Amino acid sequence: MTEYLEDLLAYVGFDGGEAERLRALHPVLAPCFPAIAERFYEAVWASPGAAAALSGPEQVERLRCSLIDWMSTGLLGPYDDRFYEKRSRIGRRHVALGLSHHYMFGAMNVVRTAYHDRIAERYAPAEACATMRAVNKLLDVELAIMSRHYQLDSEERRIAHERRNLADRLAALQTMTAGLAHEVRNPLNAAQLQLELLERRLRRDGNAARLGEPIELAQRELERLTLLLNDFLAFARPPDLHVQDHDVAAIVCQAVEVERERAERCGAELAVTGAEPLIAAVDAPKLSQVVSNLVRNAIEAVPAGGHVLVALLPELESFVIRVADDGAGIPEEVRPRIYEPFFSTKESGTGLGMSIVHSLVAMHGGKIDLATGPAGTRFDVAIPRRH
Repeated sequence: MTEYLEDLLAYVGFDGGEAERLRALHPVLAPCFPAIAERFYEAVWASPGAAAALSGPEQVERLRCSLIDWMSTGLLGPYDDRFYEKRSRIGRRHVALGLSHHYMFGAMNVVRTAYHDRIAERYAPAEACATMRAVNKLLDVELAIMSRHYQLDSEERRIAHERRNLADRLAALQTMTAGLAHEVRNPLNAAQLQLELLERRLRRDGNAARLGEPIELAQRELERLTLLLNDFLAFARPPDLHVQDHDVAAIVCQAVEVERERAERCGAELAVTGAEPLIAAVDAPKLSQVVSNLVRNAIEAVPAGGHVLVALLPELESFVIRVADDGAGIPEEVRPRIYEPFFSTKESGTGLGMSIVHSLVAMHGGKIDLATGPAGTRFDVAIPRRH
């Protein structure tokens, strides 16, 4: 049984005795199901908002048959995964039809009232009360399962909205960064060239030994600035996606091996699981960069003796690359900003690593999910196998 349904049944206190009462109620109510369904759709047609979600009499007739089956299986059980999935489908269908949340409660009340009326007619008061309690618990469970999909849909819409906003902000920053990087590159190249010329002249004049150290320092700083500029350009103008069929497992393993020396220097244990061949249409260098950045961040997040686990999880039409660590987790105030360009908690960081990861995953039509807490952090990168 799904954990959600198990918790729900326990929360409302639905037990075996009440399941037995509902099974005994089924032959009593079954002859009334057509009349209850008729009353149900009379209430639907009486509400303009609810009726707007229906296409016409043919659909209503199909739904009426489904409603009778729903009432029957609700009373008979069993209350297992199949029961949960059937109710979930109804919830998803309501969301797809655009039926507002509150209509579901009104419609359920029609069924609840019809059940109560017939129970009161056919049972002695004490037994009627116990049976009505069982019915109420069942219908509350039904409502909770179907309502859950409105909540899930709302969360998905919110996440999609946040991702659109993030994409818009990234696009604006990419435009600005591209212009800035272009303006910086020319004087940077000129400075490097003049420094090389100066070094040659000093060697000719015999002053290289005396001035060599400051020149070398200046060259290192210019090289560091060049690398930083390259990061800016990688963020601002990511090259076009070139997808071909590749073994994703091989890409992941190779990217992890590149970071293994870094893990050893930091005293972290780095492992890979699920590295079975998995063919998908991806841009291999870009996917490798995604894995490398995530693994590097995970290594830096764990203390000496910590663990970083990289897993490749195949799904029906996509695959998930999971990078998990057992570090201290990402602080709550930092989480909303992790994909924000130029934001970094590291003294020497450019703040572009996760922005680039987000951009490359989005180019593949994928998404990133984050789970973090005191026990560690997990990034799940889901990418479709085909575009």
